Amino acid sequence: MEFSAQQIAALLGGALYGNSHALVSDVAPIEQAQPQHLTFVTEEKYLPFLASTQAGVVLITRSLVEGKMNFPDGEGKAGGAFILVDNARAAMGQLLQIVSKAMNPPKQGIEQPSFVADGVTIPEDAYIGAFAYIGKNVQLGKGVQIYPNVYIGDNVRIGDHTILYAGVKVYARCVIGAECVLHAGVVVGSDGFGFEPDAQGVNQKIPQIGNVIIEDDVEIGANTTIDRAMMGSTIIRKNAKIDNLVQIAHNVEVGESTFLCAQVGIAGSTKVGKHCILAGQVGAAGHIEITDNCIFGAQTGIPGNIRKPGQYMGYPAIDAATWRRAVVRFKQSGQH
Repeated sequence: MEFSAQQIAALLGGALYGNSHALVSDVAPIEQAQPQHLTFVTEEKYLPFLASTQAGVVLITRSLVEGKMNFPDGEGKAGGAFILVDNARAAMGQLLQIVSKAMNPPKQGIEQPSFVADGVTIPEDAYIGAFAYIGKNVQLGKGVQIYPNVYIGDNVRIGDHTILYAGVKVYARCVIGAECVLHAGVVVGSDGFGFEPDAQGVNQKIPQIGNVIIEDDVEIGANTTIDRAMMGSTIIRKNAKIDNLVQIAHNVEVGESTFLCAQVGIAGSTKVGKHCILAGQVGAAGHIEITDNCIFGAQTGIPGNIRKPGQYMGYPAIDAATWRRAVVRFKQSGQH
């Protein structure tokens, strides 16, 4: 697909400077961009590249340059264009959404071989890939995309326009909302890790008879696992975004619009609030509560309740500023 600078500025509501007729058909980092590329700048450290970049169109966060840099007007017929927007990264994402939908239009139809249990209704605009398995009493919403080798157990419900990429497994009785994306290898509803030793010290399994509920607009990265509840439900609230290789244990609740980055592990029955960020390899103990609007730096360990919004680091998790000062002291003490 090819866009002109003028089209992009109109779509984003941005201020256009330079060559309004510049055409772009691809994207690249600003330091590597050529005339056919669209790129963006959201940090001051990339501003020096504006003088030398060959990019056809550069999106720039307005606050970085307003009142500090001058740009040519939008009547130029040669060179590149500069478009000032409130948030260049968000604007870039908006454009990539359009391109992505054009490059990957929804599929339709039922490929063979695949298995669909008797009585299951497949919407006309849905897609069922080869070797998919659809169990008894499954309910599929409009436009769902079930890619090859997906397993959907009995009595599962999946909302409108949700995408399950190749190899996703959804165990019986789980619920997935609308507009969700589950990437390859995700497992929803496997048994929680529940065992209890008997009088002879032999570990006996505690049956996990609950389910998993994933609300609308949730995206889950490749090879992430979400365990079913022992009783009740493990719940992922709407608009949560979960990275690859995350482990969510039984009866956990992940709050609305929360981010869980790669290799996060959350133990059973823990509640994570809304608008939180757990960076890579953060671990949370079981049966604790984390309040809304908390950010945990990479590899933070959370052994107990977090009741105050803020930024945390270290183990046990403490205020991030305090942790940084402590690290300086650790380094200084090691020099003597």
